[in-house]
Amino acid sequence: MKVGVVREIKVHESRVALTPAGAERLVAAGHEVLIENQAGMGSGLENADYEAAGAKIGKTAADVWAACDMILKVKEPLSQEWPMMRKGQTLFTYLHLAADRALTEAIAKTGSQCFAYETLEMGRTLPLLTPMSEVAGRMAIQAGAQWLERSHGGSGILLGGVPGVERANVLILGGGVVGTQAARMACGLGADVTMMDIDIDRLRYLDDVMPKNCHLVFSTPLAIRSYLPKVDLVVGAVLIPGAAAPKLIRREDLKLMKPGSVIVDVAIDQGGCIETCRPTTHADPVYTVDGILHYCVANMPGAVPRTSTFALTNATLPYTLLLAKLGAKAAIEQNPALRSAANVINGKIVYKAVADAFGMTYTPAEKALA
Repeated sequence: MKVGVVREIKVHESRVALTPAGAERLVAAGHEVLIENQAGMGSGLENADYEAAGAKIGKTAADVWAACDMILKVKEPLSQEWPMMRKGQTLFTYLHLAADRALTEAIAKTGSQCFAYETLEMGRTLPLLTPMSEVAGRMAIQAGAQWLERSHGGSGILLGGVPGVERANVLILGGGVVGTQAARMACGLGADVTMMDIDIDRLRYLDDVMPKNCHLVFSTPLAIRSYLPKVDLVVGAVLIPGAAAPKLIRREDLKLMKPGSVIVDVAIDQGGCIETCRPTTHADPVYTVDGILHYCVANMPGAVPRTSTFALTNATLPYTLLLAKLGAKAAIEQNPALRSAANVINGKIVYKAVADAFGMTYTPAEKALA
């Protein structure tokens, strides 16, 4: 199979979907790999690195899209990429369709076979979402600490405080990978951390493994509202695989918060779990609503592309190799993990949570193949 890797064009997105080591594995498995010119530069990877691994270099994105049977990306295809997609071509990337109806409708019209990293399930885990969730969770605290500084419009509080001075209060909504990584970072900086989740078994587990300055609370609307008056930083870390995130903080709840407090909504890729959140970029990351700073960058790991690119390829490569070997049809028929990653097949929405998000018709992947 011809496997192509294109350069990401989302604002300030410098990750690339495949490392030279990954390209070498694909070539060794008998596939041809075509990398768009300078696709890896943002992650410190040169054309020569890929050529040494046996890949070829394509002059333009259009050349790669046109020549390849399968395209690997990091982020969802943007509108200028939709015309390059074609019927029968396989796309493997983060899609986050439940937050974007226009994207969902557009890629369905192309007839492409679209597989999403974030919905691929292995047991009860999401192995291709995990590495970027780890990065985003850690970065959420870095971002929160930065925007809490007075020079950036925040309240001017240091997360860990100093002896004799009160430390910051951090509220983390969600006890999954993002929330756990955020809590570890915040606790390590000395903040007073509260993590909320609705899974009591997860809370029991976290109670055993988290530092003593992390407090576990069962999440309810009342519990969230009761904590908002005292928090300095809120991290939205809620995930329902493939579906739009529930809104846990409403516009009217912001009046409970202290002016200069910060919200970092990592769930923004799935629509955000705070009602007032909308996607922002690394170039223009924050805005203020009712005196509360909102940081809602939709591709947070893109700010540390070197780390993120290698972590991503480490996770995706086994499934990339399998998808390239089997092709979309056989992958859906034979492999449950890749079947769970299928979102749009032959113009049909085959992931139920995406169809439900927009009131569209859901078609099981096996039927869409026919």
